Amino acid sequence: MNKERYTQTLVSIVIAGILFATGFYVGKNDAPEGLAAQFLNATSTKGVDMDPYWKAWKILDEKFAPAGTTTPIVGDDDKLWGSIEGLASSYDDPYTVFFPPVESKAFEEEISGSFGGVGMEVALQDGMLTVVAPLKGTPAEKAGVISGDKILMIGEKSTSNMSTDEAIKLIRGEVGTPIVVTFGRKGADGPLVKTLVRDNIEIPTINTKIVSGDVFVISLYSFSAISPNLFRGALREFVESGSDKLVLDLRNNPGGYLEAALDMASWFLPTGKVVVTEDFGEKQEPRIYRSKGYNVFSNDLKFAILVNEGSASASEILAGALREHDKAILVGAKTFGKGSVQELVSLTDETSLKITVAHWLTPLGNSISEGGLTPDIEVKLTPDNVKDGNDPQLNAAVEYLNR
Repeated sequence: MNKERYTQTLVSIVIAGILFATGFYVGKNDAPEGLAAQFLNATSTKGVDMDPYWKAWKILDEKFAPAGTTTPIVGDDDKLWGSIEGLASSYDDPYTVFFPPVESKAFEEEISGSFGGVGMEVALQDGMLTVVAPLKGTPAEKAGVISGDKILMIGEKSTSNMSTDEAIKLIRGEVGTPIVVTFGRKGADGPLVKTLVRDNIEIPTINTKIVSGDVFVISLYSFSAISPNLFRGALREFVESGSDKLVLDLRNNPGGYLEAALDMASWFLPTGKVVVTEDFGEKQEPRIYRSKGYNVFSNDLKFAILVNEGSASASEILAGALREHDKAILVGAKTFGKGSVQELVSLTDETSLKITVAHWLTPLGNSISEGGLTPDIEVKLTPDNVKDGNDPQLNAAVEYLNR
């Protein structure tokens, strides 16, 4: 597995991490033997009374009667995986999840990119499964899915109390097969039922154009491993165009590699300027990420960054840093607010734990998770704008740069 650090784990992006061991410490002679006992005696629980746990284990062993003759037997391993899953869910964090063997294998495939999907990033927002952003050119975008849509049902299954990872597992599948997803949308008369045909998802990265004669627009769709080189090439095009007006479009960009965001920020910031801080709370000292100091643009640069509800994680890191260092203004709609950091931790050869370990803070110490970033110039984009090709957010950025 790739061990580089990412900024998010919304759908197809994960932050790989350090080796981690977990479990309960139980000094009881009647604890189950085998794999479960090895795990449940792994570490100290700091004085927690584990008697109720073992009492429940024993009572279930002695008294549980299956609902039917075909009900599968629950083995010790199954009980162990269920225990760890419950432990992870007790933290009430949508990004802290345990992967038992089957789910862990699926997650590995997701990381490698060998899956069929519909091309939308999802996360829990206010307790509801929410579309962060439909990826450009994917079945979700072509079907009219937009940022902020709530996922109400996947097939015949309600998403009430469903985790993001369970939703992803249901949505993913063989390329060419359909999946019916029911969405709720603010302002819509009722639920929107869409049949999405799974496809190989190739995440687009970047493209450039010139509007209004001399405003250079770079549209960045993800922070992938190759994004820094592509961004460098786009900036070269900008310089060669002779323009001093730049728009960076981060709308519906759900994030990706932290390193990509740091590299991009470095083109506009002097050496040593803080780009983002990884705040671990009281567990350890914060980790500060600073500009590499390419800093090739003068103060004459007129710079606006477009953001919306689908701008998340690395997008928020880059936009927040450049605004707080007075290099750019933000135009559009409030960002998603994905400011937590996850690590994927191996428990056994077949199981893993995805856990939130820190939160991102902007250079001025503002938490990205606390409601996201509010633009300097707020402009709404309506479904009608999308249909007729009008882009009032880009128009507002151009108007600002041309003042």
